[in-house]
Amino acid sequence: MKKIILAATFIGYSVFALAQTTPPAQVNKVVSAEEAFNKLVERKGIKDGFLAVADAEGIVFKPDAVKITDFYSKIDKQAGKLSWVPKFARISANGDLAFTAGPYIYQNGKADDEKVYGDYVSIWRADAENKLKLLIDLGIQHPEAEADVPTDFKEPTAARTAPSKDPFTGKSIIINTDKIFNHSLTISALASYKEFLSPEGRYYFPGFEPMTGPNTIMKFINNQAISISAETVSAGRSASNDLAYSYGHARITKGNVVSNYNYVRIWELDKTKKWDILLEVFSAVENE
Repeated sequence: MKKIILAATFIGYSVFALAQTTPPAQVNKVVSAEEAFNKLVERKGIKDGFLAVADAEGIVFKPDAVKITDFYSKIDKQAGKLSWVPKFARISANGDLAFTAGPYIYQNGKADDEKVYGDYVSIWRADAENKLKLLIDLGIQHPEAEADVPTDFKEPTAARTAPSKDPFTGKSIIINTDKIFNHSLTISALASYKEFLSPEGRYYFPGFEPMTGPNTIMKFINNQAISISAETVSAGRSASNDLAYSYGHARITKGNVVSNYNYVRIWELDKTKKWDILLEVFSAVENE
């Protein structure tokens, strides 16, 4: 029995030591996955491209959340050409969770006036073979951008960690954090964003180009007279506890107009061990 205990202790220590000595994942891993996905769609078309990279639980919003495999396997073909460029990307230290975001162009015809412009957000998750698969994909539509978007790829600052023995706890923490934020939105949207936004926070709202920074985002919310009520659906967290996501439904009053949306949030852990919103995107249900 002592030998078994010693062996188990040694294995556990070895896993921990390996996690501590192995360098963190590099953000180029998800950027390369996104670029390969874009080339696949260009070569095989939208349907086959999405099916080739989809996570088993991957979702798109059409307009409600539906599995990528269920949606694309039931359509004959999705017309038009879709292309995009990753400009904003992060990856967890363990490399099990990542995202990219950037501008896209969709064209269903030959004329330039048939082009549709916008920005996408893609969340990727590593499978059992440590290959990134598409977990969530959505986007917003807006007029053609007036200027090129600067590239923002950053390496993870956390260290690799050993796999958690209780992964459900990590998920529940993000769900509870998301629910707390949603509740605070009903009290004051401006105060909520001031408290929860990362200094590098990004905000994606249909009809507008992405906004960066708490001051710009809160100015937009104030000027547009936006109030939000939202409900959490699900969430997930990286094993290295430095990157997470959540998604759900939102009802937004903008001036005198009330509309339904899906939302996705990407969370990062700051230096004080507090979860901040690094990115938030709203997808209008009516526009799907």
